[in-house]
Amino acid sequence: MYIKVLGIDLGKSSFHAVGRDVSDQPILRKKFTRQKLIQFIANLPPCLIAFESCGGAHWLARRCQFYGHDVRLIPPQYVKPYVKGNKNDFIDAAAIAEACGRPDMRFVPVKPEEAQVQAVCHRLRESFVAERTACMSRIGAILLEFGLSFPTGHCAMKRLYQWLANQSSVELPKALLLELQVAHDHYLLLNERIAEQDRKILIAVKQDERCQLLKSIPGIGDITASQLVMEVGSGQQFRHGRDLAAWLGLVPRQYSTGGKPKLLGISKRGNKRLRCLLVHGARAVLSRLDKGQGPFHEWLRKLRAAKPFNVVLVALANKLARIAWAVLTSLKPFDATELHPGLQG
Repeated sequence: MYIKVLGIDLGKSSFHAVGRDVSDQPILRKKFTRQKLIQFIANLPPCLIAFESCGGAHWLARRCQFYGHDVRLIPPQYVKPYVKGNKNDFIDAAAIAEACGRPDMRFVPVKPEEAQVQAVCHRLRESFVAERTACMSRIGAILLEFGLSFPTGHCAMKRLYQWLANQSSVELPKALLLELQVAHDHYLLLNERIAEQDRKILIAVKQDERCQLLKSIPGIGDITASQLVMEVGSGQQFRHGRDLAAWLGLVPRQYSTGGKPKLLGISKRGNKRLRCLLVHGARAVLSRLDKGQGPFHEWLRKLRAAKPFNVVLVALANKLARIAWAVLTSLKPFDATELHPGLQG
């Protein structure tokens, strides 16, 4: 029995596999535990193995590559059209095996272990930031219940007790002050944890040549450069920078029919975190538009005179994504002299 294509529907503890031979006839239909699946793949002659890009997919893909197999990770939304009839795990595995053989199918590159570790660092930082914001809102809501409107922002939060001492109009119970102490200590602890994650990211950026090249682009700093390298890698999976911008959802959503093109707002597809970072980087560049010259300033001034602020913001974020692709694929720093004359300032 020679398996040409093996489609696997991934789960936490159970894995359903469907194998096809060179004639595309199903010759295997079996359920595995995680350990049994690894043993089966280790003893399987090299073949094409496909599964959806989901939780645990990159780890399993690296294990399959270790045993000499050709691995294809497919975005789940591209598998759904190939599901026939009702949904179950074996039908999903068969759909994966069918989808991976399509000539125009798009695949997800397998992430190295270092990129996944860096992703964990970013995710922990994001969770700490979200938790810190919730903690600040919680303190403000508590004080509001006792007749005090606390100012927003970290500057005010760090001087919480000084601000409370100046509020002579309201006398807070001592028990409440003890509870506020607990919440404020938690806020300070989250600040320390975020700073520690920032230090880890900065060390990784300094050690990665691609991150240093990306930082030559205006509006891209340590966090964005690290996220780009982690999510995009070498960028070879995209034919050109326009594909990367479309993958990030920085292009208009299209709804055309009958030969009549109709463009809507940006699609917001793809990686939400990376798109957010690029938009914030573009916002930083636009905030300095009136304070000096830059590689995009003349183009931005002309565009700003004709378009709303948010339209210009997304246009610049789109431009930054395309330039980032060029830097990653060429491994050369950003050079403003190579820009189109209309984009130079």
